[in-house]
Amino acid sequence: MRPEDMVLTPQGLRFAGRLWPCSIGRGGVRADKREGDGATPAGVHRLVGCLYRPDRMARPVDWALPIRPGDLWSDDPRHEDYNLMVRAPYPHSHERLRRGDPLYDLVLLTDWNWPRAERGRGSAIFLHRWRRPGFATEGCIAFRPEHLRRIVTRITYGTRLVVPQDLAGRGAG
Repeated sequence: MRPEDMVLTPQGLRFAGRLWPCSIGRGGVRADKREGDGATPAGVHRLVGCLYRPDRMARPVDWALPIRPGDLWSDDPRHEDYNLMVRAPYPHSHERLRRGDPLYDLVLLTDWNWPRAERGRGSAIFLHRWRRPGFATEGCIAFRPEHLRRIVTRITYGTRLVVPQDLAGRGAG
């Protein structure tokens, strides 16, 4: 591992000289991630983008892109756009990026099963804000809103998310 890496531990995410409390997927950590299993995938994941809601916050970093009305994320393993950002109208299964709640006001995108997705291996592994402490995600890693904002500003080009293989099989709690 490198000094700039984010490393998931049983106590939280170790990054930038501190431990950040976080929530993981309801399915715990899995080495054999599948669509819909609610698991956070083990492995080393690059951070490939940052999205934010410009109607709710200022641009957090100069490389962040705005989430526009109609921005969606395809989670339909039968479709060629699986695990890619798409635009409405989109008739296949998808997740809205511009949500009514604040969960996706600020999102870091990982390269899990991207850009050439293996169908059914899982989609949309993001770092985003949590609903509340300890509330599991659908596979993403979630943080307190103010912690996520601080994390985003400390990311460098070489920052990776490391989810150690030895965490596989552990539950989300």
